[in-house]
Amino acid sequence: MFTPFKKNEVLHSVIKAYPEIKFFIYDKKVYYNNKCPISGAHVSNVGHMDTGYLSLYEENIDRPTGQLIYPFITKDGSLTSFKTVSTTNFNSDFAYGDIMSSSYPLIATISRDRFASGQARPHVVSLQNILNYYRAISPHYAYDSDFGDKSTQELGLISIPSIFYGSSIKKGSIDLKFYISGSLFGRLQDIKRNGELIQTEPVGSNGSGSCAGVALYNEGFMILTGAWDITTVHVEPYIPGDPAQAPRWIDFASTGSTGASENLPSSSFDIYFQGTQYVNTLTMICNASKGEFNHSNNPTFLDYGQNFIPQTGSFAYVEPDTMSIKNIVKTNWNDPTGSFEKITYIEKVLLWDEHKNLIGVAKLAKPLRKREKDAYSIKLKLDF
Repeated sequence: MFTPFKKNEVLHSVIKAYPEIKFFIYDKKVYYNNKCPISGAHVSNVGHMDTGYLSLYEENIDRPTGQLIYPFITKDGSLTSFKTVSTTNFNSDFAYGDIMSSSYPLIATISRDRFASGQARPHVVSLQNILNYYRAISPHYAYDSDFGDKSTQELGLISIPSIFYGSSIKKGSIDLKFYISGSLFGRLQDIKRNGELIQTEPVGSNGSGSCAGVALYNEGFMILTGAWDITTVHVEPYIPGDPAQAPRWIDFASTGSTGASENLPSSSFDIYFQGTQYVNTLTMICNASKGEFNHSNNPTFLDYGQNFIPQTGSFAYVEPDTMSIKNIVKTNWNDPTGSFEKITYIEKVLLWDEHKNLIGVAKLAKPLRKREKDAYSIKLKLDF
């Protein structure tokens, strides 16, 4: 039985979600949401990536290294190509019929860059306009001000791909922790919700209450400029090739993606924030009113042993109307049985398009008994 949706039975809405994201960095390793490597039958890590990475397409799961699938495009008249292939290379390096290929997995992770005083920093220079744009929110955003010149001063840049946070980083959710030998020696939070990363712990420590950097919520960057010693009771070689020194916020996450040859056995770092994601939701209300959906074409709907022979011809298919329907009304007695009532059990809801093409199947966790006097509303939700 086909029942079209009424106007008020199909609802479109948007859910605003705040997924929690955590990166833990220690000994030149990054751990994303506390995930550890998963061993498979063919490879030691089923995702073909380190623990701090996120696979963009989830391809080649537990596939032998020599048998990885990969994307490819054949050059033809449509002139379709990969985004990374320039027009010049497309025209000069490939003939018609040549195959352009790439590789999986495509992965993403955070990155950390450390810039010494006066060092070239194209990544930071590219953020100049957006930093000055946010000066109205906080003067610490200014590219060049009394708080420092971001084109020359020492600083650290943490870059977070948007696949981790969605539309933006939630204001007030950033929490950066600096651990030494497992003890908390420094903590930055955006308690003002204006992008300023304020040192909040330990209370009364050197730099407590000071702004150690700014966060670009919509762009996914954190710029750390705090150059004071967080503590003087511990030193480590945070800068490759330099002697050991006291920890500073500009050295935060230096065991991450810096390529440093030195290990930092005592320092570890924790990055926590919440993203902002908008999820489109389609809600469909499927109504089974009284007296509806109480007949079934399932052979078990009829009493067993009857001779079901339909009449067929060139222009008709007629089923016999004298078939006895099995009575399954519950009663405490074997004889007589309960008063007859047509009963069905709804276990699936099928969705069809306007051309009667099946486009979706929703299965109930438990079949729903439907008597003629019953009326039900089944709510289906689809996120996309």
